[in-house]
Amino acid sequence: MHNNLNNLQEIAQEIYSKENNQNKIVKIIAVTKTFDMDKIFPLIENGHIHFGENKVQEAQNKWPDVIMKNKNIKLHMIGKLQTNKVKYAVKLFDYIHSVDSIKLANKIDVEQKKINKNIKLFIQVNIDSEEQKNGIALSDVEIFHNQIVNDMKMNVVGLMCIPSINSNIENAYEKMKKMTTKLELRE
Repeated sequence: MHNNLNNLQEIAQEIYSKENNQNKIVKIIAVTKTFDMDKIFPLIENGHIHFGENKVQEAQNKWPDVIMKNKNIKLHMIGKLQTNKVKYAVKLFDYIHSVDSIKLANKIDVEQKKINKNIKLFIQVNIDSEEQKNGIALSDVEIFHNQIVNDMKMNVVGLMCIPSINSNIENAYEKMKKMTTKLELRE
């Protein structure tokens, strides 16, 4: 675990050292799926607060007690979220990174209003228009964003994508950066 902590610290230093990131707050999400809490506690003890899980049930089994004792921890749902799991996800997570449909957005909206919570959301973008991937087509992101922000008053803070294996990563990054700027997203 010591090596993992050192790796996180090195990654953070590298990100902050980049000329265009010096005035930005960078959040590193330690993805803890499949890891037991005994492997995660050293990160918590050393002040790391952002953790990602891709399955609601696994997160329910390991995080509630930890969060009760560590109020600063921020949990990120980074996997596909099924509508039948939304009520559980809304109670547990601070961020959802995979909003990919109006149906899902509606369900999140209903559940977060029930408990007076305002989850930070990322719209999942299908950057390369791959049929096998979920997400909003880049050409539809602005309309989708406006609908869930203006009509539903949802708290969209960013965009998320997983480029195809054959994708030009720099090109995908530039497209996402341009859309993030256009929508005035902050994370």
